[in-house]
Amino acid sequence: MYRILVTRELPGNYVNEIKNKIDANILFYDNKINVHQWLIDNIEDADGILITLNEKIDKEIIDKARKLKVISTYSVGYDHIDVDYAKSKNVTVTNTPEVLTDATADLIFGIMITVSRRIIEGNEIIKNNQWESQWNPYYMLGSEIHGKTIGIIGMGRIGNAIAKRANGFDMKIIYYSKHRHDVNIDYVDLNYLLKNSDFVVIALDLNNETYHFMDYGKIKLMKNNSYLINGTRGKIINENDLIRALNEKIIEGAALDVFENEPLSHDNPLIKMKNVVLTPHLGSATLETRSKMAEVAVKNLLNVLNGNEPLYKL
Repeated sequence: MYRILVTRELPGNYVNEIKNKIDANILFYDNKINVHQWLIDNIEDADGILITLNEKIDKEIIDKARKLKVISTYSVGYDHIDVDYAKSKNVTVTNTPEVLTDATADLIFGIMITVSRRIIEGNEIIKNNQWESQWNPYYMLGSEIHGKTIGIIGMGRIGNAIAKRANGFDMKIIYYSKHRHDVNIDYVDLNYLLKNSDFVVIALDLNNETYHFMDYGKIKLMKNNSYLINGTRGKIINENDLIRALNEKIIEGAALDVFENEPLSHDNPLIKMKNVVLTPHLGSATLETRSKMAEVAVKNLLNVLNGNEPLYKL
């Protein structure tokens, strides 16, 4: 009988269906102790674990496992897992890319519109009964999306999906990435993109090269009426540098769905800035996408335990 550890309840009934596919004992995290300690206490005889971005799988946990064959993460990102060390111990690591691309691109485009058209500010004005002034030509002016230049940094699945949405708004699309991609979009160098984009959108994976990729020096190259948008990985932006740039009015504003540290600290200066839109890591937060992620994560785990290739392997 396989022993499987699951750290979170997931949408759909895919986890419970594991027992219909293999002879398995599934142990769910019970919230009684720290999840890291729970994993250490229970992983010794586990054949597989199904985790989320919240659980850090480090050498301590991997060394404690005697039978572990697969780590299936319910996420695209995998910086919470010591992947190289897991592989050195013959543990397969899987993730759930592709299925959340469209939902994430929708969210990124949504927060971009929200910050540029000051939608949150307008909502708060009405809800706080502050809509007292008569209409005038300068009231709550924002910036249009239509016809503007969007500079996408990174042209993987999410970058490509953002570009498709930008086409619908007749935006001028340019992109920069480490390598050129076979796309019908103008490739430019990074400095040109930063200096000429009305919206700079981060669409990068997080790795050693992209950690704090967007720092004060790069933000300072942006137009003073431009916006910085990030919905992929928080640590790609040096948050303190962004706060400094916003305080110095180097750029018009920012829209962020991801942050250096999550959840966001209550005293983070970004929270009080009216020209910043913040959402709590909602990129994949649709019922359709989160259910599909659960299906893929479970299939990855089952495939490995059954001696087959997972749908996605790191």
